[in-house]
Amino acid sequence: MTRMIRIFDTTLRDGEQSPGASMNIEEKLLVAKQLARLNVDIIEAGFAFSSPGDFDAIHRIAQEVEGPVICSLARAKPEDIDRAWEALKSAPKRRIHTFLSSSDIHLKHQFRMTREEALKRAVEMVQHARSFVEDVEYSPMDATRSDLSYLCDVVEAVVEAGAGTVNIPDTVGYTTPQEFGEIIRNLCERIRDKGAIISVHCHNDLGLAVANSMAAIHAGAGQVECTVNGIGERAGNASLEEIAMGLRTRKDFYHADTQIQTEEISKSSRLVSQITGMVVQPNKAIVGANAFAHTSGIHQDGLLKDKNTYEIIRPETIGLTQSRSVMGKLSGRHAFREELAKLGYTLSDQELQEAFERFKRLADQKKELFEEDLESIVNKAVTKVPERFSLKGLQVQSGLNVPPSATVELFIQDQLKSQTGTGDGPVDAVYRTIASLTETKSLLRAYIVKAITGGTDAQGEVSVRVEENGEVVTGHGSDTDIIIASTQAYLNALNKLADLVERHARAEQKIGLC
Repeated sequence: MTRMIRIFDTTLRDGEQSPGASMNIEEKLLVAKQLARLNVDIIEAGFAFSSPGDFDAIHRIAQEVEGPVICSLARAKPEDIDRAWEALKSAPKRRIHTFLSSSDIHLKHQFRMTREEALKRAVEMVQHARSFVEDVEYSPMDATRSDLSYLCDVVEAVVEAGAGTVNIPDTVGYTTPQEFGEIIRNLCERIRDKGAIISVHCHNDLGLAVANSMAAIHAGAGQVECTVNGIGERAGNASLEEIAMGLRTRKDFYHADTQIQTEEISKSSRLVSQITGMVVQPNKAIVGANAFAHTSGIHQDGLLKDKNTYEIIRPETIGLTQSRSVMGKLSGRHAFREELAKLGYTLSDQELQEAFERFKRLADQKKELFEEDLESIVNKAVTKVPERFSLKGLQVQSGLNVPPSATVELFIQDQLKSQTGTGDGPVDAVYRTIASLTETKSLLRAYIVKAITGGTDAQGEVSVRVEENGEVVTGHGSDTDIIIASTQAYLNALNKLADLVERHARAEQKIGLC
């Protein structure tokens, strides 16, 4: 008999804790809709109490995303749980996920609590959350470094208090598959007849997040918490795509599977990579560029004779297929809309108009547009941020024995400004000139370039990471001209910073009025 394992996706919460991976509300909404197409069971949309932005994102996702359960994280505090409920209450299916540590290391040094106090607080907060929703999850943080007897007591107590799911986090990536399997087996035995599900949330500090998660499933866990591309705090979380395909491919061993629509995996990976600016390493399992590449002559010979010789997963299974229709400059609005619908996108009339205009401009530069090109176009239209700074004109001069220079024309709050500057290279010249025009005090922390598709006319995609006053944002740009793509990415980041400053000011003003 095959057990169905719930996939609890925390890309928008724990995944966003990756340095520089923060997303604005529109980007979070776009990822959440893709997660719904991927058919995850639960979306942890954020941490409602942590910021007004997180609250608003959870609220929008609760209203607009259909299918999965929508969840908010909350500390084991009444005010956190109340805030989570306010953000979630419009969702048809909602969950409050509350947590407190169970390890003596955390209780003594961080929380200044005794075991008895922590247990009492856990029970009270689960009961408080149950006063709002039926679906409550509790996590004893740092569970894998906790005394097993005490951990069992906590799990039993919160289940009795009304938690339908108890998550066992390997918060610091400390455990091993054999050890973790024994912990999960013990806990499953303790609550076997109580109707609750044991979940796991593994970090990758020792490179064992997926292995530990799979060992937990084999030991009886019924839910896995994971992220697309394995992004997350420090070394990241267990990778959703590796868990889903591991179970699907080795169903004979685990006797378990998920409801994941695996054909959406590749698209989900590309979207998260593009929005966060975190490039997937080529040798990453399942979604890396080399995952289905074969260079060995022996391997190629075997594949030509029978795919099963060296491929345990077919590329088509995760959505790696050729575009189903050729899109080019002669394609009309109806064909464009239909192709987007095939890819799972539904746009408003305004978003469609902006996307179609970008499509036509790009089609004049490229003979054929592929799925990745269309996704890039759509993401630009949907995740648009208010443009305090917009590009009017750009001229770059660079060459052998020619000092790189750039003349940039910007609209800055509807006022046109122009300046010429120099740099160590053409991109550096552009960035120095823009920095001078905008008077930004931000620092460029990362600059990443990759091709969206193959060929000499491929779009170049640029991601930049910019920091100012402790705020880190990621900007994106794509164009067949890499200098223009670089300029778009930098301006996108500066606009996000300006938007953050304005939102913080509005939030402070609102607090002052209260």
